[in-house]
Amino acid sequence: MKADRPRRARQLGSEQVEQLIADYQSGATVYELGDRFGIERRTVSNILHRHGVPMRRRGLSPEQVDDAIHLYKLGWSLARVGDHFGVNHTTVLNKLRERGIPTRDSHGRPRVEAGGTR
Repeated sequence: MKADRPRRARQLGSEQVEQLIADYQSGATVYELGDRFGIERRTVSNILHRHGVPMRRRGLSPEQVDDAIHLYKLGWSLARVGDHFGVNHTTVLNKLRERGIPTRDSHGRPRVEAGGTR
């Protein structure tokens, strides 16, 4: 799994920063750029912000939300669904909640919402 790899803080040279910005403006996601340059997604966002590059909000289309719900109901994790669509797992979680879809905890059990009884 990607998250298990410890990463060293990396400084990108000015040519790499220029390439990162050009790639983002050509449509690459911050996740793709993080993998490509060996840095965290947040670092990519910080570099783009420092250079005044307008950020895109990707999110999910209504059709993608329908597909995400289907995959989640098949047993896919939020992380796997997010990876499939190129978005963060919290984006998937928020969309499922907006649609009233019951979610599972990390052990596959139904979540008990705050204020609910156990």
